Formats: sequence, C-alpha cells, structure tokens
Amino acid sequence: MAFAATNTQAPLGAVATLRVVDSIFNLKNSVVAWNEARVTHKLLSRLSTEQLEDIGLTRADLF
Repeated sequence: MAFAATNTQAPLGAVATLRVVDSIFNLKNSVVAWNEARVTHKLLSRLSTEQLEDIGLTRADLF
C-alpha cells in the first residue's frame, strides 16, 4: 500500500500521448488564429481610406 502512495511515475505511453494531444491542440489554435487574422484583414480591406483613418489605421498597416 505504501508503494502505491509513493509511485509518481506516469503510466507507460502517457507522456507520448500527452505530447500528441498537445500538438493537436496547438495546431488547432494556430489554425483558429490564422483564420481570425484572415477574416479581420478581409474586413479591413473593404473599408475606405477615410474609414481606416477614422479608426487610426492606414492601408500600409493592413500588410
């Protein structure tokens, strides 16, 4: 019983599985961030120069 309380090793393969799952989540988060940036750029590109100036941006800021 004392051995079970002091055994802190992860089960066989748990670390590798965690790394794979973390990699998948990181990939998903990267795709979500890329898509949000793409949508924002697309919307800002539709604004006129005057509208961009109203919000403190220039055309050069979009690229």
